[in-house]
Amino acid sequence: MHSAFNYLVIGGGSGGLASARRAAKYGMKVALIENSRLGGTCVNLGCVPKKVMWNAAHLIEDRKVYDSYGFSSGLSTDWATLKANRDAYIERINNTYITNLKKEGVEVLKGFAKFSGKSSIVVNDSSEYTSSNILIASGSEATYPDIPGKELLSSSDDFFYLQEKPKKVLILGNGYIACELACMLNSFGVDTTLAIRVNQFLRAFDADLTKILKEYMEQEGVKFKMQTLISEAKKIGDKLEATFNNGEKDQYDKIFCAIGRKAKIGGMNLELTGVKQKDDGFIITNEWEETSTKGIYALGDVTGKIQLTPVAIAAGRRLSDRLFAGKTDSKLDYSNVPTVMFSHPPLGTVGLTELQARAKYGDDVKVYYKKFTNMFFSLSPHKEPTVMKVVCVGNEERIVGMHGLGRGVDEMIQGFSVAVKMGARKKDLDNTVAIHPTASEEFVTMT
Repeated sequence: MHSAFNYLVIGGGSGGLASARRAAKYGMKVALIENSRLGGTCVNLGCVPKKVMWNAAHLIEDRKVYDSYGFSSGLSTDWATLKANRDAYIERINNTYITNLKKEGVEVLKGFAKFSGKSSIVVNDSSEYTSSNILIASGSEATYPDIPGKELLSSSDDFFYLQEKPKKVLILGNGYIACELACMLNSFGVDTTLAIRVNQFLRAFDADLTKILKEYMEQEGVKFKMQTLISEAKKIGDKLEATFNNGEKDQYDKIFCAIGRKAKIGGMNLELTGVKQKDDGFIITNEWEETSTKGIYALGDVTGKIQLTPVAIAAGRRLSDRLFAGKTDSKLDYSNVPTVMFSHPPLGTVGLTELQARAKYGDDVKVYYKKFTNMFFSLSPHKEPTVMKVVCVGNEERIVGMHGLGRGVDEMIQGFSVAVKMGARKKDLDNTVAIHPTASEEFVTMT
């Protein structure tokens, strides 16, 4: 069986869906190939269910101030109910994708995609499909340390399949996923340890904020093992025993691995296409999302550029705009991409950290910094830190980075990122009247 399309998209995650739907909007004949549930990692095993769990953990955190506001804090958490409601919500999203794709005329091909040539794909080793435009948006998957017992380790995906709350966990890693899992599980009352192979927590974020976040996490009960690697995992009864590089051992209910991700391209026969990859396996693309082979494109996590859902969506839409709507200059600008890590409290950032700015601009950098306690905690002995930082460059004090840690930062950083993207200067913040009383007003009143 053979069928020709204007556009073949491999991967029904955020980037693939966005690009396929945009192409169909322009009247193209589009096929989307996906073997699993539509929505990819973000919807099914990432951002969306993670945010549900973060919301639940956030409610638990708020109980620490209930008494000071005159409320009773004697509530219990039902993990099974939470999971069932979360899973039902995700299923509704899956079904919405199916409905919308059908309405928009995108043909969904259920199965594994393998290249049979530079412009042809075989699905499930049976039907062949051809197109002069093929997009690889197959996403990424977890990597594991090469140690004895690595098959006993769980990934962040496995967290969402937990039928009951574990009592004690070990988390390996030093990025978004590791930190978010640690904070979340700790909020649920799980004995949580975070093992990090280096001596600096969250190196990708601004060091002033991550130092305070680590201190707060420790205060709240998260244990840190710095400069620590796992060297072996063993099953001991119903527990997992971890042996560390310093010879120490401990037992856990679960060991979650969040040390990194790799391109999900196994079995795709990419070698038949001439598409080049980096040493780490991620697909090489230029600023136009073009691979080394004409007519084959790649975007999202499979390229390893910026592994964020909104980035894949934006890149996917712009690619279809260029290919099928004649918008020849359409491409994603990967600079000043805002992001939030849903730790407790959340950490939001856009632009350069102070360290990155000083490496690029030297002595032209000026930093504004404020640490305070959010008014929400004013009545309670429990205090959660809030930190805000603005990184500026030159005599005009052009803002090249804004960073925040604290309650509500996850919502406020989006608006400030627009200002950074537009080239705002410190005086533009100064000339903006503050909204009082809010935490966000500190961003426009720093001196």
